[in-house]
Amino acid sequence: MDKLFIALDIGTSGCRAMAADAQGRCAAQVSAPLVPLRKGMLSEYDADALSGCAQKVLGDLLTQVGAEHAGALAVSSQRSTIVLWDKTTGQPVAPVLTWEDGRAAQECAENTLSQEEVHLLTGLYKTPYFSAPKVTWCLKNSAPAAASLAKGQLAAAPVASYIIWKLTQGEVFATDPTLAQRTLLFDIHTLSWSEKLCHSFGVPLACLPPVLPSCADYGTFTYQGVKIPIVVCVGDQQAAAAYLPLTRGKTSLNYGTGAFLLHHVGQEAVLLQGMLTSLGACTSAEDKNFLLEGPITAAGSAFLWLQAQGFAFKMEDVDTWCASAKKPVTLLPALGGLGAPYWDYSVSPVVTGLSPFTTTADWVAGMARAVALLMADIGAYLQANGIGLSPEIAVSGGLCNSAYLMQFEADLLQRRLVMLSETHATLLGAARLAATHLAQGAGVSFQPKQGRFFSPQISPAQAGSIYEDWRRFVAWCRSKK
Repeated sequence: MDKLFIALDIGTSGCRAMAADAQGRCAAQVSAPLVPLRKGMLSEYDADALSGCAQKVLGDLLTQVGAEHAGALAVSSQRSTIVLWDKTTGQPVAPVLTWEDGRAAQECAENTLSQEEVHLLTGLYKTPYFSAPKVTWCLKNSAPAAASLAKGQLAAAPVASYIIWKLTQGEVFATDPTLAQRTLLFDIHTLSWSEKLCHSFGVPLACLPPVLPSCADYGTFTYQGVKIPIVVCVGDQQAAAAYLPLTRGKTSLNYGTGAFLLHHVGQEAVLLQGMLTSLGACTSAEDKNFLLEGPITAAGSAFLWLQAQGFAFKMEDVDTWCASAKKPVTLLPALGGLGAPYWDYSVSPVVTGLSPFTTTADWVAGMARAVALLMADIGAYLQANGIGLSPEIAVSGGLCNSAYLMQFEADLLQRRLVMLSETHATLLGAARLAATHLAQGAGVSFQPKQGRFFSPQISPAQAGSIYEDWRRFVAWCRSKK
């Protein structure tokens, strides 16, 4: 049997592991839910539960396919979630604040660097969305974290780095540029930690991991006596982009707990106010490629929020509900504020268009349309700034299984959307990076298979009218703090 490439992904709502062969065919897959504790601005995991879930799905997968068949392991994860632990005891010293967590808003406000300085260095913005202010908050509010720092034993790193540290029994403490960047402490031009940023947030360089290429030697995981090399550490969106693969001038959309528009701009950084400039996965220290990225803070989580409000529907039945909607409500699902291109954390969810005849179907359809409209905001912003979306856009992620949402998105963007027949782009992208790195490309043919596609079914004028109504609605919501 040929060697299999194992991918482990720690997402916001769960952990997944997949075994793929050199042709990108899935041999087996295992998943388990892992939902953060959410309450108000709070969103956090227990570090032990996080690592326990990741190691369980990985162990279950290796038991299923046989660890002896594993050629290499790739680890990807959500990007702006940060883990703090003691390097000597191995114990977590603070709750794991997820990328959704907003408790560090005050730490951002107190930071003396301007948004322009932060954006120029990192490609990102000074918001509680990213990791540095979260670390500052933990050092102020967690006595074990402060004590570990005082002893020089504190480790602060993205989720994938923490999991690799656990898998290697503490032997490897490292991260890659795609994850380092999301800490808000990494200079995307020099590809190194920034002393200026670290000083401004009060995060010592000593507690941060060395930065290696996305594809590199990240140590060895031993499972039931079998040694498996770990050769990839990467952010989840960059792993998905690597599967497509996303090349210069191409656009992709990914719909998960949050949603993302990615547009590849080439080997030179393009800084655009209102958008993130992200680093793509890299195979060497000299390898640079840049993505303009627009995140939506709530996509799949917006539907979970609806369910939490008492609306009884199942995610697999979203299209059925949408098809029976008579007059969808107009919703702004600003859970945790608005992402790109607004970056407005002062807005809360808003709904209009209610009547005595509004049904659950109208709420579900309204939410699907809202997610598509928020994505259209990002696309319109790019195009208004001279960056055209590609004529054909690859879409992936769990929510793209909703034909209603995808068709509405295609109508709004006036672009052809192409679903991958395999929607697990993050896992396959991570596995592809591992396979390519290990074999230097020889015999590796991870070609994405196109599945269903959606072409615009309304005119540009009709799409423009729908979008103008949305823009007026969002402007009204933002004016009513």
